[in-house]
Amino acid sequence: MLKPLITYYALIAAGYVIVTTILALAPFATTLANQGLSTDKESFVERMSSQHGFDAEEMRDLLAQARHDDRALKRIKSPAEALEWHRYRQIFLTRERITAGAKYWQEHEKIIDDVVDKFGVEAHILIAILGVESYYGERSGDHRVLDALSTLAFQYPPRSSFFRNELEAFLLLAKQHGLDPTEIYGSYAGAMGKPQFISSSYKHYAVAADGDGQADLFNNVADAMASVANYLNKHGWQHNGQITNRTEADGSEWEKALASLNRPVRSEYTAEQLTNLGVKIPQDAAGSDRLGLIKLEAEDGPELWLTHTNFYVLTRYNHSALYAMAVYQLAEAILEEHKR
Repeated sequence: MLKPLITYYALIAAGYVIVTTILALAPFATTLANQGLSTDKESFVERMSSQHGFDAEEMRDLLAQARHDDRALKRIKSPAEALEWHRYRQIFLTRERITAGAKYWQEHEKIIDDVVDKFGVEAHILIAILGVESYYGERSGDHRVLDALSTLAFQYPPRSSFFRNELEAFLLLAKQHGLDPTEIYGSYAGAMGKPQFISSSYKHYAVAADGDGQADLFNNVADAMASVANYLNKHGWQHNGQITNRTEADGSEWEKALASLNRPVRSEYTAEQLTNLGVKIPQDAAGSDRLGLIKLEAEDGPELWLTHTNFYVLTRYNHSALYAMAVYQLAEAILEEHKR
């Protein structure tokens, strides 16, 4: 009976040694797990540590908390802006959104008037941008920004550099404002708040309406409005300037010219040049120095539009002619509703 008893106690002792060893190594194992980041993530950690003073271990822990956002990957590969105009238009030009925009204007008229006076951007344009971006602040996104940006930064090669810069700007923004980066939600591309600013835009264009220097685009209507106006203003918005005119054209020369343009929304043509291409210039657009030309696919066939500087400025907010046209048409509809 002695030999089995010795074996029994030996097994207990061995088990004790194993358990205590595992417990002792647990912190080391956690560190190893964190250090098992991919090479590009390690490079990012080094960048945040050396350039901005972030603690390297804390940064590794944070990146380890970032979850894969498959929805962000799917949406960036097939954005709404890839739709034809008539389908894209149906998303934003709804009676519900128009009515809500007019109501929003009425509810925040004093704030909006102050922003218009300061920045020179028309009220209905500002409201329409908030309407398209976040349904007037009600729908600011259900993606955790850390997850979306981390996924796109390290798993979407076509734009990895851009999104790594945005992830960097996001973490700096969270630090500056004392926010927990794991608790901030936004769009699939990391856009945040009522005006859906990406992190770099938040840094460069967000302004506090009351001048206290700390813009809150998540909760403060005045800050959101002022920041949108500031963004457009900085990109060359012309107060009361034209945006776009529907037009028609004869022949095929205009189509050849349109196909040759890299960025057709830019105002690159004179009215005379477009006339020579067969494009009809409306009377109210005849005095413009430069005009752009775009073709949109409507339900009953293509539409031809002349674009002005302000149209191009709208595409600086979102680099899409469809987006700019949706903002313009929603703004006009809200303005008409507001006048009633």
